[in-house]
Amino acid sequence: MKMRVIITCALLMAGAVSVRAADAKDNWAKSCAKCHGEDGKGKTKMGEKLGVKDYTDAKVQAEMKDEKMVKAIKEGVKEEDKTKMKAFIDLSDDEVKALVAYVRAFKK
Repeated sequence: MKMRVIITCALLMAGAVSVRAADAKDNWAKSCAKCHGEDGKGKTKMGEKLGVKDYTDAKVQAEMKDEKMVKAIKEGVKEEDKTKMKAFIDLSDDEVKALVAYVRAFKK
């Protein structure tokens, strides 16, 4: 019986992880891909205009800190009083963490 409970909990947790991954992919497509591209390379018209970074580049990934990405998603990015990226205040903390993990997965 105890083993059945452990297996059930593990399966539920695995399901939750795959749901978060799906949510992150959907959130990326809906909110991020316009500038950062579906593949994270930033080779979109808007991405090139804003000078977004190539998230597939290992050096770019190494320079990025999770806390800074979380802050950028939650608060947006401004440069010289210009908004480069709007804040995504409608995302939960879990959704933001899932997006950070999604960005990390672009690294080659």
